[in-house]
Amino acid sequence: MVERSDEAPLLFWAEGPAVSAPPPAAEPGSSGSGGRRLGGGWSAAPWDGEGPVEAAGPPRAEAEEDQIVAVFVVTFDPRTGNMVEWCLPQDIDLEGVEFKSMASGSHKIQSDFIYFRKGLCFGLACFANMPVESELERGARMKSVGILSPSYTLLYRYMHFLENQVRHQLEMPGHYSHLEAFYDDKKGVLPDSKGTPSSQQPVHWLPSIHRYMYPEMKITHPAGCMSQFIKFFGEQILVLWKFALLRKRILIFSPPPVGVVCYRVYCCCCLANVSLPGLGGTVPESKPFFYVNVADIEMLETEVSYVACTTEKIFEQKRDLYDVYVDNQNVKTHHEHLQPLLKINNADKEKYRRLNDQRQMLMYSQEVGEDCSSCEEDLFILFFMEQNNRIFQTLLEVSASQDKTLTADHARGMGLDPQGDRSFLMDLLEVYGIDVMLVIDNPCCT
Repeated sequence: MVERSDEAPLLFWAEGPAVSAPPPAAEPGSSGSGGRRLGGGWSAAPWDGEGPVEAAGPPRAEAEEDQIVAVFVVTFDPRTGNMVEWCLPQDIDLEGVEFKSMASGSHKIQSDFIYFRKGLCFGLACFANMPVESELERGARMKSVGILSPSYTLLYRYMHFLENQVRHQLEMPGHYSHLEAFYDDKKGVLPDSKGTPSSQQPVHWLPSIHRYMYPEMKITHPAGCMSQFIKFFGEQILVLWKFALLRKRILIFSPPPVGVVCYRVYCCCCLANVSLPGLGGTVPESKPFFYVNVADIEMLETEVSYVACTTEKIFEQKRDLYDVYVDNQNVKTHHEHLQPLLKINNADKEKYRRLNDQRQMLMYSQEVGEDCSSCEEDLFILFFMEQNNRIFQTLLEVSASQDKTLTADHARGMGLDPQGDRSFLMDLLEVYGIDVMLVIDNPCCT
């Protein structure tokens, strides 16, 4: 079998080349030309006007409207700390964005990108750090340029634009004409108190497969996000899968850069996708909050289900804020009743083996040119969606039967370990309110 590397460029993006110091003299008026359209995208900053900055993605079956409700520049002031330097519209509430768009510890890295949630909106910001010969700035100038939208599914389109603009802001501070032109072209409608923009359907974090069942959150390498997730966590993804399906509060810790960790949040949410209609109407939504910091503590205290990441180690001590804490590849929980879910059982190992077999088959078919349409994201999401559908289809069928008895054979048919997954099944029945009687013996009592 032809082997194909899992190495993906997304990991290299976070530590990009250093921003060079500004040239001794800039050409007058070079930053005031405003944004101009190139090939349907936005031009890069004035020093690099070649090509569009929107990510080149596959043709979309159905065009989605751009809904950019804010654009902003955040800077680090050595005297006052993080602050919003500029924004449009000028009256929008951006409280806390100065911390969300510049992660704690970012001064140690050269560049990063950050997904985050602000109220009913999602944000994407690109950060860069440039050395300067200035005592006032203590030798470093740090800024982030970001946008807000009611949905994160299209934010990836503007990654390159934001990357170029933050470098432009570092080299030529105070010139906002490109950002002004961008906002004038892309501005959308801010959601109302119910979260519904006046011209759109409610925001859903997980549309359907093939750009309908999951967000089209494309990155620099089409297989990078999922393959890195599998490679990083290994069999532990089956532990995360169970916690995600149980709608637990999952917090992922990592030092900067935080961009690739935001993708882990996305992948973790994809584990819990179910396409069966009418399932769990009262089940809490699993929300991707992406990057959070201490300023989000009050908000997290009210959430019953979420997936998020942070660079702030102090969160580990605040156990009332999360159910599951992920530090590097170490998945742990302080809840005693969830401890059995941390153990990898034989059924988990079998699922992981099947997932890797399918990945290898896909890679081989792509290598020899037999299949150019499928991608690893589809395979990954369909694998877990089919697993989830099988579980819930069986549970619903048993609940509709006369005796409502769930046996060890049912568990095996769902791809679960009758003994090792007993506590997982019990929690699943409780969370989704499915009325069946579990007759699988507890190994501790036999």
